[in-house]
Amino acid sequence: MFKNRNIKVIIIIFAISIFSMLSIYSVQALSKYGSRGNEVTQIQSKLKRWGYYNGSVDGIYGSQTQAAVKYFQRKNGLTADGIAGPATLKAMGIMSSSGNSSGGSTSSNSSNVNLLSRLVYAESRGEPYTGQVAVASVVLNRVKSNSFPNTISGVIYQSGAFDAVSDGQINLSPNDTAKKAAQDAINGWDPSYGAIYYFNPATATNKWIWSRPMTVTIGKHRFCK
Repeated sequence: MFKNRNIKVIIIIFAISIFSMLSIYSVQALSKYGSRGNEVTQIQSKLKRWGYYNGSVDGIYGSQTQAAVKYFQRKNGLTADGIAGPATLKAMGIMSSSGNSSGGSTSSNSSNVNLLSRLVYAESRGEPYTGQVAVASVVLNRVKSNSFPNTISGVIYQSGAFDAVSDGQINLSPNDTAKKAAQDAINGWDPSYGAIYYFNPATATNKWIWSRPMTVTIGKHRFCK
């Protein structure tokens, strides 16, 4: 009886230890209200750059950061709980503190990022970084519009849509800047202000494109709706 009781006690202690370890792991695998540290700083920096967050980049997960994370989650089809768990961190392109890589949902979108970055590189290499993100945003804005195909590949390969497809430059290998611009656009940054067209005023010969309402000019490109 005494031995059996000792075995039961050991089993209970072991179970409690495992549960505690799992709890600690789950805390480390996400950032939430009250968290502090480098991961929170990364979250704030990215959300601020993409226009979701207007507070200080101080590494403190306060109410403003929580609200910004919820906003990002809603815009990206994630559960809007204000907790930067693995799925949210992957969508932001941040390696979680538990050591997981930014695979998962990012990997599932890798073909879209690759194609979009090839278009960005072919159409706007040499343009300011903001202008490259804006070019990627035009593609995404077309995907959302009822007037265009509803996939990134459909928009890019629509007949006559982009010169880079017509002249074969779409097949060039993108650089890291183009890849980063494509990912920033996918994550929600739209410096084109909702534009669905862009053109170079110095070379454009199509009179119709000049009639479109302008949203912004970045570098050599004029963006319009």
